Amino acid sequence: MNRIPVVLIHGAWLHMSSWKGWSDRFSAHGYDVHVPNWPGEPDAVPQAREDPGPLGGFGLDELTAHYEKAIHELDSLPVLIGHSAGGLIARQLLDAGLARAAVAIAPMPGHGPWPESAASGGGLAMRSEDYVPLPQPQFRHTIANAVGKEEAAQLYSRYVVPAPHRLLADLGLDGEGRETEQTPTPTTARGPLLLISGQEDRMVADAVTRAAYKLYGDSTAVTDLKQFADRGHSLVIDSGWPAVADYVLAWLAANGITAAAE
Repeated sequence: MNRIPVVLIHGAWLHMSSWKGWSDRFSAHGYDVHVPNWPGEPDAVPQAREDPGPLGGFGLDELTAHYEKAIHELDSLPVLIGHSAGGLIARQLLDAGLARAAVAIAPMPGHGPWPESAASGGGLAMRSEDYVPLPQPQFRHTIANAVGKEEAAQLYSRYVVPAPHRLLADLGLDGEGRETEQTPTPTTARGPLLLISGQEDRMVADAVTRAAYKLYGDSTAVTDLKQFADRGHSLVIDSGWPAVADYVLAWLAANGITAAAE
């Protein structure tokens, strides 16, 4: 018997350490947890947040290929759990047959333009640097809007780092919009997919996640949707994350994906 691998994929502006609680929880349930760094990402949140990675950054295709490589290094197909941009990547890799199941939490749709609420408060997408920092007021307004002011400040200091400009452009967050999303091919071959939304999310609105769910309407493969009331885009890192993680664990078990596999 081998432990089932779980790969955690974080989103833009969050450091890989934002998955620490999830990693510990899934490991305690017997899963073999992997949290790959993004290209050039340091193991700890850098103090100099204006200089987080290699010059030029990287785009969505390069980031997806980075996770494909990580998957191929595993002994068996993993469960993918992604948040935001990571949720989009998890969906795409599942559709490509590179995962036994996937959980996409507030997944970005991969195209724009985005609602004004997601890009307001600092003109993030209009900056031309290789990496785009996220001002604390923007984080509070767009990502941590469903938690208290003190908690939002703590989350910002612990986990927030600049994001690659090229990646933000590929996601349509540069204000131009990109029609990069492809309608999934209905198939029975892929593994189960769980889509999760926060109903107070200002970055990836609940309606956006519901629209992604409808894209799979013609598929007979398992596709489920879970909506968390009163939760924002920070639902994987704020004090309510255990409820989300426990729901995912129960969903995996309900689909026969428990900690060990033959």
